Amino acid sequence: MKRQLRVLIVDDSEDDALLLIRELRKGGLPCRFKRVETASSMELCLNSEDWDLVVTDHSMPQFSSADALQLTKKLCPDLPIIVVSGAISDDVAVNSMRSGAQDYIMKDNLARLVPVVERELREVEQRNARIEAEEQAKYLAHHDVLTSLINRDEFKSQLQYILDHCLDNDREHALLYLDIDQFKLINDIHGHLGGDALLKHTGALVQGCLGEYDLVARMGGDEFGILLFDSSIDEAKAMAKHILEAISESKFTWENQSIRVSSSIGVVRVNRASLNLEELMASADMACYVAKDKGLSNIQVYDLQDEGVSFRREQMQWAARIRQALDSDAFVLHIQAIVGLRSDSLNYEFLVRMQDGDNIIAPGFFLPAAERYSMMTLIDRWVIEHAFDYVRQSIDNDRCVSGFYFINLSGSSLNDETFYGFIRDSVKKAGIPPQKVCFEITETTAIANIQRTSVFIAEIRELGFRFALDDFGVGMSSFEYLKAIPVDVLKIDGGFVRNMLADPMDLAIVEACNKIAHSANLLTVAEFVENNAIKEKLQEIGVDFAQGYGIEKPKPLDVFPSA
Repeated sequence: MKRQLRVLIVDDSEDDALLLIRELRKGGLPCRFKRVETASSMELCLNSEDWDLVVTDHSMPQFSSADALQLTKKLCPDLPIIVVSGAISDDVAVNSMRSGAQDYIMKDNLARLVPVVERELREVEQRNARIEAEEQAKYLAHHDVLTSLINRDEFKSQLQYILDHCLDNDREHALLYLDIDQFKLINDIHGHLGGDALLKHTGALVQGCLGEYDLVARMGGDEFGILLFDSSIDEAKAMAKHILEAISESKFTWENQSIRVSSSIGVVRVNRASLNLEELMASADMACYVAKDKGLSNIQVYDLQDEGVSFRREQMQWAARIRQALDSDAFVLHIQAIVGLRSDSLNYEFLVRMQDGDNIIAPGFFLPAAERYSMMTLIDRWVIEHAFDYVRQSIDNDRCVSGFYFINLSGSSLNDETFYGFIRDSVKKAGIPPQKVCFEITETTAIANIQRTSVFIAEIRELGFRFALDDFGVGMSSFEYLKAIPVDVLKIDGGFVRNMLADPMDLAIVEACNKIAHSANLLTVAEFVENNAIKEKLQEIGVDFAQGYGIEKPKPLDVFPSA
């Protein structure tokens, strides 16, 4: 059933008004109407009700179509107006159109009325849809779709405004950064719909805790930004505590399951001493990370004297340097020999370093930050591309080693669904035999997600690559896990090898690792071989290969001698 049109008729003749309504209804346009014939009555109707259409007679004793047009455009500028007349000159008709009328119709040709009205209604509908789309686009530019809170960009604009205009000696504000604890776990268990519901629940809770002029925004993922106006650091800490308590005490239920939720908050002062916007945001993010490191439901105020904040700041700086090194190709490869103890086979392991001018930075400085900020896969890809190129050149120059080239992989790469395809495409592009490459991962990485690891290793080995398990022996159930992980080489943890001559227990572990590996037809590599005495003992035990400073220190590729 069609909605009734709301038609305001301006006419001093009731009969003429009824003829117009009869014509509309006959044409399939059900409507309700009201007839007015004075300016005052028309103004009252326009102000008190919503109308779809105004139809006005051209000439009335006390009120003309020009008056009706002027009044309509003043009070309801988007309302369509149609002028109806018994006799009207072309000049008057043109002037009516210029004044805002959508059309004019002669009373002896009312058959035009329905098509004209339908056309105007369509245009109104299209115009309203366009306006609604524009308003929606404007809203979405400043708001988060899921939570309806302001978004990151709008939050940053508000914070920048404070930095530019609202700071003086007597005013201080606070920036809070909130992160939901273990959100990924909740998302994995209850699905994205459950995770989305939790985000909306949390956003509403935080907003309910704040004052009239405070702001909260969804910054992305499970992170929320909060801006407290005219707030001391003590007041900000009290508000942060209030928010944490509100979240932990709230009852969040999804699909009839009650889910316990907590969060962590970082707090930063905003005053005249504050640095720029990005520094403030980074400081709040950093403080929040430190709060999360302390456990569930914690608050951390940004303070460079705090050991946790200082460490996190250093890691963030390393993360920026890693990104710059990736962009400028400032990583370099070193290579270290792995020599045969029971044969003349020679292997080499690629080791990544960062170059800073004339300085070479060891991986221990930058890899922890790469792991924290999810950049290890990018580094792994860089290493693989450059290592494959080196192997290709070694083959072309007849200096390829008799054994394998070892390349380390991180746990994040094993969990990257696109990484297998990257390796497959890279070896095809380089044109090297995959049998010459042995990838390696640490034992702790392997057992962290043993099912996924086993599948990945199996897929890589099907391409022809070898696989090694590094740092073997550190886990309490190392031998049990070895049954489930399809590898070719076992690298015995250097911590046991280094002390094996002085510690009978370490010696026994090395011997056990070697024996178990050989029973599974795996090759063994002893790491951290620092002198000839350790090397000779390893030969006596029957370990296959040795690696360490007592064999050879890592060397950059450009000074590496031909094999």
